[in-house]
Amino acid sequence: MNIIQKIEQEQLKPNISFKVGDTVRVHTRVVEGDKERIQIFTGIVIGKRGTGLNSTFTVRRISYGEGVERVFPLHSPRIAKIEIERAGSVRRSKLNYLRNRKGKQAITVKEKSQK
Repeated sequence: MNIIQKIEQEQLKPNISFKVGDTVRVHTRVVEGDKERIQIFTGIVIGKRGTGLNSTFTVRRISYGEGVERVFPLHSPRIAKIEIERAGSVRRSKLNYLRNRKGKQAITVKEKSQK
């Protein structure tokens, strides 16, 4: 393993396990002046991309009737934690079709059945 891979390995967050279609709450550290607070962004994961330290995921939600998407770096130190609210059951790796939907259908993904 060369030096760059060793440094990247130290930066990776352990055991982050969520899938596309899950409804997640992303706790983000926001710095305002000299104060720091946690801001929560809740939505459906519509895509994941990249590998290692460069991996990102996109979360979409409906806010005041407008669709809002936000891309988060998976291993960023700005992300405090990621909570899974609901596990979704989807058959796609990217849920771009949710962008064309309106209302309740835009945030609805079939829930994973408990076996």
